[in-house]
Amino acid sequence: MKKIILIAFLIGISSACEDFEGWNVDDKNPSEVPASYLLTSSERDLFLRITSTSVNYNIFKLFAQYWNETQYTDEVNYDIRGRDIGGNFSLYLYRDVLNDLKDAQRIINEDEFLSADLKSTQSGVLEALQIFTWHVLVDTYGNIPYTEALQGVENLTPVYDDDEAIYNDLFVRIDNALSMLNAGSESFGDADLIYGGDTGKWKKFLNSLKLRMAVRISDFNNSKATQLASEAIAGGLFESNSDNAAFPFETTPPNTNPVWTSLVQSGRNDFVVANTFVDLIAPLNDPRASVFMDDNVTPYQGGIYGTGSSYVDNTHIGELWHTPDLEGIILSYDEIQFLLAEAVKKGLISGNAETYYKNAVSASIIYWGGTQSDADTYLAQASVAYDDSNWKKSIGIQKYIALYGRGFEAWSSWRVLDYPDTFIRPEISEEPVPRRYLYGNDDGDVNSVNYEAASSAMGGDLKSSRIFWDITGQGN
Repeated sequence: MKKIILIAFLIGISSACEDFEGWNVDDKNPSEVPASYLLTSSERDLFLRITSTSVNYNIFKLFAQYWNETQYTDEVNYDIRGRDIGGNFSLYLYRDVLNDLKDAQRIINEDEFLSADLKSTQSGVLEALQIFTWHVLVDTYGNIPYTEALQGVENLTPVYDDDEAIYNDLFVRIDNALSMLNAGSESFGDADLIYGGDTGKWKKFLNSLKLRMAVRISDFNNSKATQLASEAIAGGLFESNSDNAAFPFETTPPNTNPVWTSLVQSGRNDFVVANTFVDLIAPLNDPRASVFMDDNVTPYQGGIYGTGSSYVDNTHIGELWHTPDLEGIILSYDEIQFLLAEAVKKGLISGNAETYYKNAVSASIIYWGGTQSDADTYLAQASVAYDDSNWKKSIGIQKYIALYGRGFEAWSSWRVLDYPDTFIRPEISEEPVPRRYLYGNDDGDVNSVNYEAASSAMGGDLKSSRIFWDITGQGN
């Protein structure tokens, strides 16, 4: 009798299993979220990782010698291995940005209720963010997993693609993304915290990124850079500071600017302004100096780069960087004007380099609270006025100042222009500024064959190995 009852019970479960569908679903932790949620999360994570000054993964501000450490000086002496900085930075971009963007794209593709036009524009925005992230990874490491990346357990040992080949593919993807964005004027709406879903702004972003990447490769392949720069300009670049690719950090954790987290919330005093930056900007009567640096010491006194520096006796980082909702920027109008000046001098486009230079400096000063009159006075100084006979120095120094706080791009610009030429070797390690991040500490163990091939192709997994476009200059 008991067996009959048990069999009847099991048959009942089998025949009515659809009645139990959803019983084991956690509504508070859904297994799938809307693509718009993933977009917002990816934007936040991208800006957080690029903006941060965490010594665990982002030491680009130190590579650019803007800031110096006060007590623990491993990172200003370019110790990348100790904290596995290279492994952590790539992990965050692959896992938290690229994976989420890929998943968002899958959800959009599977959504039968989205119109074709909306699918196209949303896909264009996702592509723009992916392209930017891939570009950062290439410019940081060189050869990286690309065509076989993001496959999860299906491929745990991806090949490392050639950095030049990835760049070439990214240029194709930029054109495709621009075509996607032509489908309409709306995409993600308020879920897009950068441009509010404005596809026109995203087109400007992609063309401006295309110009940046074109100038990057100009010393390596001038003819290709010429074509790409012309296409970028024809497509429409940033036209004012209102086009900046900026992220609105908030006043309360966990969505605050990560620099505030390091400088204020941590309760630590780990950084001061480096002497390399102070000694460069202080003599120029720069109206931005009081924004970039605090007045706790008069005159400004930079900590000697690479050595432990007293927090009390050296110039502190400006008060603005102690505010939690300072916006993060990954691409800006003033940068584009500097790039146009570079493009003219490299023969990529026609135009007046001095005009672009002045536009760039003015845009930066105005962004940081100054006026056009302040900019005109500043530019009238002989020490600031554009010098066409030494254009790399003029552009390199002023672009470096304008990029203050944006370590990744300042370091990258230095690798292209070799200016400022005032960077010093830290006294402890006596190493030159690295030309790239090292791969993760575990890469050689978990993906040994592909790691060895990539390292060999790069000339070794070394800080002195160069990205394919970094072919000028002797270092510092």
